[in-house]
Amino acid sequence: MEKKKETKLLKIYKYGDEILKQMAADVTNIDGHLMDFIESMVRTLYASRSAIGLAAPQVGKSLRITAIDLTQGQEEGQLIVLINPKIIEMEGKDTMEEGCLSFPGISVPVNRATRILLETVTPEGKELRQEVEGYLARVMQHEIDHLDGTLIIDRVSSLRRQVMKRDIRKLQDEGEW
Repeated sequence: MEKKKETKLLKIYKYGDEILKQMAADVTNIDGHLMDFIESMVRTLYASRSAIGLAAPQVGKSLRITAIDLTQGQEEGQLIVLINPKIIEMEGKDTMEEGCLSFPGISVPVNRATRILLETVTPEGKELRQEVEGYLARVMQHEIDHLDGTLIIDRVSSLRRQVMKRDIRKLQDEGEW
């Protein structure tokens, strides 16, 4: 009898960890090891209870992979896994508060496009090109930012960035970061 392999929860890297500032590498081979990693990513995303997106660099792998589920696992079939996603076009502008697993307890207003044209590869290896609008477009931009080494702190004014860094230092001093 074949034993089902247990997927593990992955460590979430926080602001200050170098991997979060690196440009992630393209995935060149979709194999069993990669699928196991994606499964662990998805399990970690759902275990976070509040997150709707997770990028591979946030769990210590510098690969261009994201997992997104706006329903937080509440509705079957809503999980979106993007491999090597690229935004081809952007349109519109909207500002909304964003949080991030790599900035626990912090949310800031971030400007994003309201519509994107996305090219990506599915876990099945199929190339996909699609137009995405609204909140899902925002979440995809946030996760793709992670793949490019861009964080929400990089998307705010210098004054807001100083305040964020002060708040993070305070949390670090209190052992909560």
